Amino acid sequence: MIKLGKLTDYAIAVMGQLAQEGESASCSAHYLSHKIAVPEPTVAKVLKLLSRGELVISTRGAAGGYRLAKPVTQISIAEIITAMEGPIAIVTCVDGHEKECPSQAKCPVKSNWDRVNNAIRGTLEGIMLAEMVSRPRGTVHISFTKDSHVHRA
Repeated sequence: MIKLGKLTDYAIAVMGQLAQEGESASCSAHYLSHKIAVPEPTVAKVLKLLSRGELVISTRGAAGGYRLAKPVTQISIAEIITAMEGPIAIVTCVDGHEKECPSQAKCPVKSNWDRVNNAIRGTLEGIMLAEMVSRPRGTVHISFTKDSHVHRA
């Protein structure tokens, strides 16, 4: 099973809530915590990581808070995952991964993992936050074709 970390799940929810508030709206961690029902310290941690990933901008002061760093139509799910988890790498032998697999030299499938990883990353790059907040749950259908093209219904 490929599973994202809980903080990444929360990050997508936080970004979705910010998107629903409007691209120029500034929201506090307290407000976002209340809206998505996640503890405020966790939301604050998520916002800090999203800020480091340049997906949200923080403003200090009485009218401060967090807002999206760019339009919701330009934020991909891959960017959010990368901000929270690091580069998308399904296995350790994928290009650019710092850990080396001990079986790498004799692995018969090593060269094809990049192809799988690129298909997954490409799919996630093609799904924008705007789509996640505009469609009712359960209506995003993704299928892969033999030539790694993505089809969404």
